[in-house]
Amino acid sequence: MGVSRSGPAAVLAVDAGNSKTDVALIAADGTVLGTGRSGGFQPPRVGVEPAVDVLARAVAEAVEAAGLPRPRPGAPYAAQVSACLANADLPVEERRLADAIGARGWGAATEVRNDTFAILRAGLADTGPARGVAVVCGAGINCVGMLPDGRTARFPAVGRISGDWGGGAGLAEEAVWWAARAEDGRGGPTELARALPGHFGLGSMYELIEALHLGGAPQRRTHELVPVLFAVAAAGDPVASAIVDRQADEVVAMASVALGRLDLLGKATPVVLGGSVLAAGHPRLNRRVEAGLAERAPLARMSVIVAPPVLGAGLLGLDALGAPAGAREKLRAHFG
Repeated sequence: MGVSRSGPAAVLAVDAGNSKTDVALIAADGTVLGTGRSGGFQPPRVGVEPAVDVLARAVAEAVEAAGLPRPRPGAPYAAQVSACLANADLPVEERRLADAIGARGWGAATEVRNDTFAILRAGLADTGPARGVAVVCGAGINCVGMLPDGRTARFPAVGRISGDWGGGAGLAEEAVWWAARAEDGRGGPTELARALPGHFGLGSMYELIEALHLGGAPQRRTHELVPVLFAVAAAGDPVASAIVDRQADEVVAMASVALGRLDLLGKATPVVLGGSVLAAGHPRLNRRVEAGLAERAPLARMSVIVAPPVLGAGLLGLDALGAPAGAREKLRAHFG
């Protein structure tokens, strides 16, 4: 199928995470015409329409940057909206969000996926069929896999009720838990009991607990403790090291299960790691993930993707339109 000419651009790519949204308008030849950025996409907290309003601000910025006003009222900006969204964890949520975004009239066609698919596509080669598995570890943790015939593997990934552990929020929570118990005697000693409150200029875990409970240190800042955890683990602290090792084992478990569901455990298959925790290059974490994959899926080819996920959303849009390989190459070159 050739690229449709239903709008001034071929693809309106959207990558929306919990903390920010990136949008790119992409021409049929892969040229980026304009980009935009807005805040986090959180429909469970604010509702679907207000969340889509956040996307609209980034879309408007990208359209202005591209200098591509709608040729007539209600006309689409692009042939294809390719939106990879946080909090689109279940297929029913993807459908609801596709309906809400489609109603805005930004594209002649709209496809919504969970944002982990953007990480996966960004990490796959642009030649040949799209086949692979991705694990993203940012604020949370998720994993998806895809085959050329359209089959996918995925997890609900909505927290502890769906069996999840880890991600930045989980790591910070676990570090605080062990540090609190170390200070009051319920657990063994760990340098975390000094390092975590020290990050906020506090002298004890009791002071940190009080600050978190009463708002002196907002809960939203607990993600700042993740680099502290990794630093303490790198210095050899056994408690911190055990937390990092557990995170690595969770990554391996998710990737291996996804590979198994797609009958890829015994085949040479890309396994793409992304998100702020995995892309940070923590040696202990990534070495253990690599070793675990080598044991459970010896032909898997692990890589870490640092390109912005909006690249993956754009590539998925170009894939859907049957764009030539050169367009994908140009788009990838733009995002480095």
